[in-house]
Amino acid sequence: MSAVVEAYLKANGMEADIANYAWEFNLVKDTSVNAFCMPGGKVVVFEGILPVTKNEIGLAVVLGHEIAHAVAKHSNERMSQQMLVQYGSSLANVLISNKTAATQNTVNMIYGLGAQYGFMLPYSRKHELEADRMGLIFLAMAGYDPNQAVTFWERMAANSQAAPMEFMSTHPSDATRIAQIKQYIPEALTYYKK
Repeated sequence: MSAVVEAYLKANGMEADIANYAWEFNLVKDTSVNAFCMPGGKVVVFEGILPVTKNEIGLAVVLGHEIAHAVAKHSNERMSQQMLVQYGSSLANVLISNKTAATQNTVNMIYGLGAQYGFMLPYSRKHELEADRMGLIFLAMAGYDPNQAVTFWERMAANSQAAPMEFMSTHPSDATRIAQIKQYIPEALTYYKK
């Protein structure tokens, strides 16, 4: 997968970015059904996800998705968004500094809820879907049929516990994710070489 990502970066005019990644893949003995990728390309997969991946292609779906987060620089975007929210909060506090404590508390509560549900969480869901799309491309470039990603995400959905409503979550709902992946498959197939 790392070689495919480097080929993708070269093909998309991002060859200079290759030096920013030292790909490393680690399997951690933990029952969590999860994986993540840190900036710079360190990927961690928890053993608990292996029964859901079931096979090599399922694991490739997970790796492609996590690698995509690093390539898309989602952690950098997240930090920038958090800084914007903090600046906005500071500005709001300056603007209401002459108001009563009750008004200040109400404005701060509304601002916090608005920032969380109207800004931060939607961006998190957007990042997840972007990682799904890019992950499918990486999967296809590596010679895996991107259609198989749907099967993996259906297994993840069957394995997941009751999640909060989508607007309250950092991740899209299982149904949204699977529907969106199905829409991404035709693009991914253009990269697929058996």
